Amino acid sequence: MTSLSFKNRIALNYIVGTGLLVLAVFSAIYFIVKLTVYNHIDENLRIEIEDHLKEIRIEKKVIVFMDAEEWEEREHNSVDVNPVFVQFLDLNKKIIEKSPNLKNEKLVFHENKEHFQLFDTKLLGNKIRQIQVPLHIKSKKIGYLIIAMSLSDSSKVLENLLDTLMITFPIILLILFFLARFYAGRSIKPINDIIYTSKIITKDNLKSRIPLPKTRDELFTLSKTINNLLNRIEDAIEREKQFTSDASHELRTPLTVIKGTLEVLIRKTRDSKEYEEKINYCINEVDHLNSLVDQLLLMARFENQKQNIKKENVYLNAAILDVLTLNAEKIKAKKVNVELEAKEEFSIYSDNYLTVTILRNIISNAVKYSNDKTKINISLAREKDKIVCIVSDQGIGIAKKDLESILNPFFRSDSLNHSEIKGTGLGLFIVKRMTDLLQIKFKIESEIGKGTKVLLVFDEYDNSLK
Repeated sequence: MTSLSFKNRIALNYIVGTGLLVLAVFSAIYFIVKLTVYNHIDENLRIEIEDHLKEIRIEKKVIVFMDAEEWEEREHNSVDVNPVFVQFLDLNKKIIEKSPNLKNEKLVFHENKEHFQLFDTKLLGNKIRQIQVPLHIKSKKIGYLIIAMSLSDSSKVLENLLDTLMITFPIILLILFFLARFYAGRSIKPINDIIYTSKIITKDNLKSRIPLPKTRDELFTLSKTINNLLNRIEDAIEREKQFTSDASHELRTPLTVIKGTLEVLIRKTRDSKEYEEKINYCINEVDHLNSLVDQLLLMARFENQKQNIKKENVYLNAAILDVLTLNAEKIKAKKVNVELEAKEEFSIYSDNYLTVTILRNIISNAVKYSNDKTKINISLAREKDKIVCIVSDQGIGIAKKDLESILNPFFRSDSLNHSEIKGTGLGLFIVKRMTDLLQIKFKIESEIGKGTKVLLVFDEYDNSLK
């Protein structure tokens, strides 16, 4: 069974079920015909009994036929066509009279059979249907009447019917097998398309798709689902290729700058001030490189890894103050006025490290891209069972055409010339991935020259426990 093809297994399973059904129908036909034949014979035997009982009388304890021509009827005189055998017995089971067609034979009285019971027996090796009844005169038993009818013709009919059914049954099964195999082959064609498409798909060929069947059945749904899966895989691989290319470029750039700067330094002797200036420049590039590596490692660690999430109580007020402390020097250097509006202490049940990372990236961006002597407003408020955090600045802003692109890795808006502001282009991308991972609503609004507003909506309680 395991070595059979899927098409043949479908056909085999089909004919097994259908074969059992056909067998049941054929059996029902045979037994219905047999029952009909026997009912007809039994009815004829009962009629014969009634007729013979009416046509006899008893004279001086001797059975006399009222109709002397009864024995001359063909059915009593012949054994060729529908013969009816009649026999009279006395109380001692001795034959008094019998029909001419019995000749030298006699019907056997069966002691174990009840009166008026119909049963099968044999006469001259042929099957007959027999009935035996007592004869009474004035309620006194004086003998027995036995009547039998030949079953030869009926047996031949039943045998021919059985032979016909036995020959027809395997032929029907064979025809059904090939029909089922043919239609099964047509039905599983989409599966063959799936197999073929799966074989030709490689990492270098992700464009092939499974042809969708015309009938919108389960195979249509399966083919469409696999095509959607292939689309997602292709998108993921393309994003991975793009990310790898961008990451390589971003890592190579500071390394190239550091190498070039050091090569220039060793070409000739320089004064200590110039050495110090170039070394500080290299240190800044190394810091930038470290930041980039940290963010890449962070992305690799938490990319769709929900099992790495460690939930605990996170106190948002304290987390924001810690982030502001980390950015204190930059805030002071730009003379930015930061205001935190929170009427109460707010806490959520989430991953503390990821939540702080989200806040640090958003607030750091607000400080980094704010103009000098402007204002950054951070607010915390409760809306039903949600906690809303808004971070708004009065910085350089982001062009509307770049609002979606800034969530892509390594993308940096060039709406305004801010090349002097160092960045990796990963901050908001990481924020987006982490908010998705923690199921935090994240929205960003911005306008060139007016600033940026970031909205975070936290669930106060763990939804997984509801």
